[in-house]
Amino acid sequence: MISSQEDRVAVVFAGGKSSRMGQDKSLMPFGGYDTMAEYQYRRLSEIFDRVYISTKEAKFNFQAPLIYDRFPQSSPLVALISIFEEISDDNIFILSVDAPLVTEDIIDRLYINVDNSQTTIAETPRGYEPLCGVYHRSIVEVAKRLLSEDNHRLTTLLKDSNTQYIFFNDTKPFLNLNFIEDYNLLQKM
Repeated sequence: MISSQEDRVAVVFAGGKSSRMGQDKSLMPFGGYDTMAEYQYRRLSEIFDRVYISTKEAKFNFQAPLIYDRFPQSSPLVALISIFEEISDDNIFILSVDAPLVTEDIIDRLYINVDNSQTTIAETPRGYEPLCGVYHRSIVEVAKRLLSEDNHRLTTLLKDSNTQYIFFNDTKPFLNLNFIEDYNLLQKM
């Protein structure tokens, strides 16, 4: 458990379209669980005080607190605004459902580096990992402005905010299972 005075809260983003995968990857079996969403929920529950799943609909066959998108548009930006409208905590760790290799050490390093920034985001030689980071409640004002401009890009949100990037040399833990080939390869490991 990450040690701190305040509760540590994580949200698994599981509302994506999974268009490159060809099926809803949050519902694909993984790591001995019926779904990737349950795998992420269970493992993060061992690290965090509270874990939620961000989704557009109730679609899971296990019990977990769900946070539904509150806007008709669909994007990680919409999910982020919805999360902060639902949860009162100031700092929330965000992780994509399709990034099952992000370790507790990575999460700890992100939290250790949280300062007065609005976001603390992982960065690798491939670039920024906006769905692996700690977001502060103060980000909501910028996010709502971008939503009103119909700009749903998290990279714009990070650029328009006080963001710090924590560099990780190893890209493997940040592998996103976007394609069936990635999923099949990881299942064999």
